[in-house]
Amino acid sequence: MPSLGVVQYVAFLRAINVGGHVVKMDRLRTIFEAMRLRNVETFIASGNVIFEAAGDPSGLERRIEKGLAAALGYDVEVFLRTFDELSAVAAHQPFVGALDGCTLFVVFLKEAPGAAARGQYGALPLADDGLHINKREVYWLRRGSMTDSPVAVPLGKVVGKTGTMRNVTTVRKLLAKYGSEVRNAGRATKARRPK
Repeated sequence: MPSLGVVQYVAFLRAINVGGHVVKMDRLRTIFEAMRLRNVETFIASGNVIFEAAGDPSGLERRIEKGLAAALGYDVEVFLRTFDELSAVAAHQPFVGALDGCTLFVVFLKEAPGAAARGQYGALPLADDGLHINKREVYWLRRGSMTDSPVAVPLGKVVGKTGTMRNVTTVRKLLAKYGSEVRNAGRATKARRPK
């Protein structure tokens, strides 16, 4: 993928503040700033970091993973999305009908699942749940409590280190808080361009 110039990204970090690894958000910001990433902010304590950077997104993911491993002493997988990509994720509605009492989760992956991975997802014991793959995201519709779901543990095993999950509400809150800033910055840049 070619360099995109300076872009605002969200880094979704896997396994931050779970499994005995506790990282304060102030420290996480400091680590990102030490990697010369700009305008760093964190959003809730589940490992969502907003920042600006130039360069190839895949290269940025690897660079951030290396920097986090050096600072924290363990591996943290990183999944980058631009705000345009997040807008598309939030707008995608794979499930229709009455969704009262349901929760929609999004699994962010590094790349779209191949045939073998799609087969694993297709073999999950969904029961009343729904599962949908679109590009680099897997959408999981949970009817009822997540803890009671027969698919939660098997889904976690299929995803493994290849993805990280967020409630779609978190994605929408991120967009509501930061997405308008990105759009406004883009409009300001266009307004300043000479004709």
